[in-house]
Amino acid sequence: MKTTRGKIIWVAGPAVKADGMMGAKMYETVYVGEQRLIGEIIKLTGDVAFIQVYENTSGLRPGEPVESTGSPLSVSLGPGMLGSIYDGVQRPLDVIGRIAGGFIKRGIKADQLPMDKKWRFIPLVKKGEEAGPGDILGEVPETPLITSKVMVPPDARHGKLTYVAPESDYVVDDVVAEIETKDGKQPLKLYHRWPVRRPRPFSRRLDPEVPTITGQRVLDTFFPISKGGTACIPGAFGTGKTVTLHQLAKWSDAKVIFHVGCGERGNEESEVLTEFPHLKDPATGRPLMERTVLIANTSNMPVAAREASIYTGVTMAEYFRDMGYDVLLVADSTSRWAEALREISGRLEEMPAEEGYPSYLASRLAEFYERAGRVVNIGKPERVGSVSLVGAVSPPGGDFTEPVTTHTMRFIRTFWALDANLAYTRHYPAINWITSYSAYVETVRKWWAENVSPDWYDLRFQAYRLLQREADLLELVRLLGPEALPDEEKLILDVARMIREGFLQQSAYDEVDSYCPPPKQVKLISLFVKFHKLAEEALRRGVPLKEIRAMTIIPKLIRAKYEIPNNRLDLISELEKAMVESFERLLLTEKAEVKVA
Repeated sequence: MKTTRGKIIWVAGPAVKADGMMGAKMYETVYVGEQRLIGEIIKLTGDVAFIQVYENTSGLRPGEPVESTGSPLSVSLGPGMLGSIYDGVQRPLDVIGRIAGGFIKRGIKADQLPMDKKWRFIPLVKKGEEAGPGDILGEVPETPLITSKVMVPPDARHGKLTYVAPESDYVVDDVVAEIETKDGKQPLKLYHRWPVRRPRPFSRRLDPEVPTITGQRVLDTFFPISKGGTACIPGAFGTGKTVTLHQLAKWSDAKVIFHVGCGERGNEESEVLTEFPHLKDPATGRPLMERTVLIANTSNMPVAAREASIYTGVTMAEYFRDMGYDVLLVADSTSRWAEALREISGRLEEMPAEEGYPSYLASRLAEFYERAGRVVNIGKPERVGSVSLVGAVSPPGGDFTEPVTTHTMRFIRTFWALDANLAYTRHYPAINWITSYSAYVETVRKWWAENVSPDWYDLRFQAYRLLQREADLLELVRLLGPEALPDEEKLILDVARMIREGFLQQSAYDEVDSYCPPPKQVKLISLFVKFHKLAEEALRRGVPLKEIRAMTIIPKLIRAKYEIPNNRLDLISELEKAMVESFERLLLTEKAEVKVA
């Protein structure tokens, strides 16, 4: 590869100018200074290159050398990624920690994948067969939960396999196949490299018809996200963004999880790094880290690497999508990523747009979110995979009209709005059911009907209508007082409160309530919808509202979410039967009192 050598002429924080860089290319990776710090060219003017440096630039001075590598910022994709903890440019933090022995020093280099570890390669093709981009050559049982597929790189050419390694143990740098094309023979290894800013190709995109089951009732039932979907979760400080994202990472039915800690506080990220290795996968009981990759770039780490961490994460996620897996990537938070863009833009003296953010903020957000999708992958055999993207947004003061939130809303289809007032009243997850929305409700409706319950859509509609009616009635109550409402509308307020406390509220720290499977969600919501119908009928037949409010079954309905185990749904049916009998007794008692009178 052709390289270019220049020298530093200007340093301003993470931004560096170097001259003598004629021949260098945009987004090319460079080594900066005597310590060979990693950087990336983000602007070229003549032979002057503007470089964002992914390490601390303290002590850099004009005159130090700058050397281009001839290749763009890329990640290594192969066995060894699962269970790893990386920084924003895919340097393994555990390996760097062992080398540095404490604080991470500048200029430390570490292999992105373990180069000395041997993996069992099981070939699935034979010598003499035709092969092309995306074709699966073999398998590597990377963890007990995930079997990695060894694929022909997407930018390779079609050709004939002249060599396929036998089943044995190999390191990632060993050649396991060789393909002969019109350009000559190309060796294929257990891993390959891919530029982070270039989306990996696929055959065609599929409709978002399959939901991502999160186990969180307010998300799955009211505001679902599909596999391959996009969502954002904005909220002020203390509203529970991080805990909600942790719940998604722990309980989602995606096969592979990526957690990108982008500019968050170090203590929050350390909680993730210490907690996740001890968590169990709910489906198998195995350690959750066997299907998880963590990317940590905290607020006190180099700001430029924060900008790269989003692309690093989504490129690695696309690699597992190409294998045919469903992948969920949660980014915490895209606001800190946008702040990194703003800082770099300011250093380059670019004209600022709204609130100082660069004018290309919207296009960068679009670049990220459009890499989500459920797709048919290229190559043989045909396989379907997906990447779902969930980005947290931290608007200052909870102001959803600020640029990052408003631009994000243009490109996502599920909006989980966190409400500070709900959080202050200890209602978690603090997702406001009036301002939140999902464009996937209609597309996943068929899946719920076929796999869980044909009544899901109607039950959801009836419960959501009660919640919306409650919001309208509360405005009247504030103006006129509760006594101005008729009993039928007071009943709506009571049932909506039951839905809020017994369904929408969910404890992340309760052993039973932390995860709620879809069949239990449908049964729980049907309890409250049926209670409202029975109570309405009782009111029409003359039962006073105060007697309905005094029913002993109500606390049992609200507590069912954590008192009834997830595998004992028959107990919910028994509770429903007891509720019906309670109303029958109430009506009999009322009828007897009328006769006596």
